[in-house]
Amino acid sequence: MAETLALNVLVIGGGGREHALAWALAKSERVGKVYVAPGNGGTSGGKIENVAIGHSASDFSKLVEFAQTQSVGLVVPGPEQPLVDGISDAFKKVGIPTFGPSARAARIEGSKAFSKDFMKKHGIPTAAYGNFTDYNEACEFVKSATFDVVIKASGLAAGKGVLMPTTKEEALEALKSVMVDREFGDAGSEVVVEELLVGQEISVLAVSDGYTVTSFPAAQDHKRAYDGDAGPNTGGMGAYAPAPVATAELLQKIHKSVLQPSIDGMRRDGFPFVGCLFTGFMLTADGPKVLEYNCRFGDPETEAVLPLLDESCDLAEVFLAAAEGRLDAVPLKFRDGFSATVVVASGGYPGSYAKGRAIAFKPTAADTHVFHAGTACDGSQVVTAGGRVLAVTGVSDTVQGALDRAYAGVATVSFDGAFHRTDIGFRALNQPREGLSYADAGVDIDAGNRLVDLIKPIVKATRRAGTDSDIGGFGGVFDLKATGYKDPVLVSATDGVGTKLKIAHETRVHDTVGVDLVAMQVNDIIVQGAEPLFFLDYYACGHLDVEATRDFVRGVADGCVQAGCALIGGETAEMPGLYAAGEYDVAGFAVGAVERSEILPRMDDIDSGDVLVGLASSGIHSNGFSLVRKVVERAGLSFDSVCPWTDGQTVGQALLTPTRIYVKPLLPLVRRRLVKAMAHITGGGFTDNVPRVLPKNVCAEIDAQSWELPPVFRWVKRAGNIAADEMARTFNCGIGMVLVVAPGDVDDVLTTLAEGGEQAYVIGRINAANEATQGTATTINTDAW
Repeated sequence: MAETLALNVLVIGGGGREHALAWALAKSERVGKVYVAPGNGGTSGGKIENVAIGHSASDFSKLVEFAQTQSVGLVVPGPEQPLVDGISDAFKKVGIPTFGPSARAARIEGSKAFSKDFMKKHGIPTAAYGNFTDYNEACEFVKSATFDVVIKASGLAAGKGVLMPTTKEEALEALKSVMVDREFGDAGSEVVVEELLVGQEISVLAVSDGYTVTSFPAAQDHKRAYDGDAGPNTGGMGAYAPAPVATAELLQKIHKSVLQPSIDGMRRDGFPFVGCLFTGFMLTADGPKVLEYNCRFGDPETEAVLPLLDESCDLAEVFLAAAEGRLDAVPLKFRDGFSATVVVASGGYPGSYAKGRAIAFKPTAADTHVFHAGTACDGSQVVTAGGRVLAVTGVSDTVQGALDRAYAGVATVSFDGAFHRTDIGFRALNQPREGLSYADAGVDIDAGNRLVDLIKPIVKATRRAGTDSDIGGFGGVFDLKATGYKDPVLVSATDGVGTKLKIAHETRVHDTVGVDLVAMQVNDIIVQGAEPLFFLDYYACGHLDVEATRDFVRGVADGCVQAGCALIGGETAEMPGLYAAGEYDVAGFAVGAVERSEILPRMDDIDSGDVLVGLASSGIHSNGFSLVRKVVERAGLSFDSVCPWTDGQTVGQALLTPTRIYVKPLLPLVRRRLVKAMAHITGGGFTDNVPRVLPKNVCAEIDAQSWELPPVFRWVKRAGNIAADEMARTFNCGIGMVLVVAPGDVDDVLTTLAEGGEQAYVIGRINAANEATQGTATTINTDAW
């Protein structure tokens, strides 16, 4: 099969909407480059590059020439004006797929009078209205109206051409301002006077290819400049999604009564709509009614909805499919949870404001995004260049959590004169709820039941003598008699995976840490000479992601198979509020058995002259990751970066290599009494773990020249400037298990381990100890590292 060529994308515009679009498109594995024309102070870096070309009608030929020169395969216009001016037509003439409507279809926003007449023709529910080009006729309509009115400039007015008078006198004054004084320029040459609708507003952004239409989560924005919906109208001071008021039943009604009829109507009228149809609704007592159509993504709604896209959803593929008329073949998927966006504006906005003020940025937390809107670069400094300067978005399992993250993000940016609303989301937080259920509290019992059904066959694969590994009961059952032990002693272990989980959370790879969890327990059990028999896991999260949890359990089952133990039960705890979106913690519990006479370590048998045999580790295993993550950060890398110590992997993939499980190759040695003691090298490295199995009259000497320090540890040591002694007391440094063996048994042990697929080395010896060295472990020749 031929290799798919990289897709270069051209985003047209320079606001927060365009930054969010470029950010989302750049996440596509297929996308090679995202050009933004002209872009802003934040739309440059990684795959994203600014292009110094404007988007007025006079710039279209330059944009087309640039797209052809750079082999652009998809164009995404952002603002409404170039769409109304025909920018999509310009690209389509030269055969470049464009996610945006034609000039004829863009009239749905370019002329409010046209859109109202369209709604009337196709039976789309909307407010009663009148269209006027004559000022006196408009005044007479207002005087005779039996309802409160809204005055709208018919043309484009940058989202500000709507006036909401509270009296007839104010309405007449508004008409004069728009039609006579031309407050909004030529946009006010025609006005729409319509009935004032009462209720909550929602915004629905929908993607269409002219036939199929599919929606993003409904959003609610905040148009007024100040808290409490006070002050003048703006382009939008914040938004959140999905709006709790937009129930599944309501959205289904909107799709059936508005969205699909709108797309069908435009196609039948000869101007099929391809792109984003952004529809504003008022939720009236008579049902949802259309306030207006927009022919593009909304701002700041876009910054709120795009972070809700599921990681599996490729936005570039969605847009390309729409542009090519095959949207029904590409799904639009979203993650569970909520997002909230807070706009940080220049003092004086929406009136006059200063520009060129330096902006300071601090690091933001996970699931927080700072989208640039009115910014520019002045040398190396990002400065203000517009009224709405930044849009800060937070994502979480709850509306409150999303708002908390957004406002925490706002606190990381600053510039002279900045202001923002402090009550974004107040409607959602005050939304009345009736008939609360456990699901309303964030606990999905049905999801838990689905998970059990999914993992039953996975767990079944771990069955062994003593259990059939059925799950779903109140407790796990194991028949010790069936294992054949005559005088058994039970050995138990419990542990977690530590901050290695943070890498799993960020990379969304969950199965390997399941193996880690088992390894940490069963390796501790084998060092006692015991055979691991059964295992139970505990998984705690804020919101149960069934697929992620299934992958984790699959890893646990894989670890159990490697160790020869059965997974006989576990617990999944969904605890909203305790864990951030996408985060979880795990713990494991294992039990093994050993004949009473075979328990390790046999400290009375350990003597000076015994040999230390080391078994190779698979990597860092599951300890020391707090330090590793700090080193990665200091090196300027992310977990998506190309791995600097191994080929063909990202940093995250390499670090998630699961802990090696040593049970099966070690059991034969234990049963033949060829091993006197074993130390599992976990947190504390050689320095703390080897002494745990030594009597007081001896000490251990480990020679760092006996094996080669693996590349991952060489990189961590160099990148973090970590001292050799610190390495030896923090990491396994390439040796995951240390055996104490009599000199005469070393060859037999090494041969048996090699036959079992293990790489083993003679790494040191046991020496007689004095008062200062008794029960210690020293690593020598660390300069070899």
